[in-house]
Amino acid sequence: MSIVLHRIYDEEKPTGGHRILVDRVWPRGISKEDADLDQWMKGIAPSSSLRKWFAHDPDKFDEFKQSYKQEIEQSSERQDKLKELKELATNERLVLLFAAKETKYNHAVVLKELIEN
Repeated sequence: MSIVLHRIYDEEKPTGGHRILVDRVWPRGISKEDADLDQWMKGIAPSSSLRKWFAHDPDKFDEFKQSYKQEIEQSSERQDKLKELKELATNERLVLLFAAKETKYNHAVVLKELIEN
């Protein structure tokens, strides 16, 4: 299982793998062509209210992580999306794309952990 996290704004793109944008909102200034996506899975992203509350504050990350996991557990749509990600990751390299400037404290980090466990 190979899962790579990649900020969509970074110029250097990882080679190979199934590229999935996991943000609810399309990244500003990125064309669909430049994104070079295989899939946009906005349904797995955290709710807008949770994302806005968190605001990528490292001090809130542990609480955000728990709340985001609860959102996934309580939504059959998100559970289906997580299952799909797990299946993809067992068959090929998975590249989770996100737009956040913060690379250590964001929802893609949580998703990677959930897929691997």
